[in-house]
Amino acid sequence: MNEAVKAALLLVDVQNDFFAGGALPVPKAHCVLRPLNQYIAEAVRHHMPVYASRDWHPAVSSHFKECGGPWPPHCVQGSAGAQFHDDLDLPPAVTVITKGDDFASSGYSDFEGHTSTGRSFLADLRARGISHLYVGGVATEYCIRHTVMDALAAGLRVTVLQDAIAGIDAEDSERALAEMLDGGAEFAAGPGLFRESDQP
Repeated sequence: MNEAVKAALLLVDVQNDFFAGGALPVPKAHCVLRPLNQYIAEAVRHHMPVYASRDWHPAVSSHFKECGGPWPPHCVQGSAGAQFHDDLDLPPAVTVITKGDDFASSGYSDFEGHTSTGRSFLADLRARGISHLYVGGVATEYCIRHTVMDALAAGLRVTVLQDAIAGIDAEDSERALAEMLDGGAEFAAGPGLFRESDQP
């Protein structure tokens, strides 16, 4: 990796259960796949690290309705619904961030998650000198919002990829976007974003 690169691409929860036919489909989730793949290809060309987060809930979770939570069971560990979407072109060097993997965890924020070695997401970013995240995925008003706000609270620069996010409810998504903007997030879309990566 080029030591001058201080940015990373973060793909949030691009998993089967959030697409049509899944347990908790996000309207228009399919629309994020093409732009995300374009961003992935561009990130790889610029030697930018790529992270992909995943909900990885146990079969019994406080996050699910049967245990008093708000959601139907989804992204259960080892299930087909928890797998990344087949049309997402993840690079071989992707770092997977696992979250929501115990009974009491909602897993809304990627900053609740960890790498395969158990290192927290924030610790991994710090260890790699990453100070700027480009963020896309689903869902805008839940995992995107929580992740972005936690990133900002940690002092990171955040760019939300407007053409590569999808939400469950239009009004809630608009409120979430306004909150992210007020919190200091930037918004951008289109090719060429990674040519001016953060410099040390």
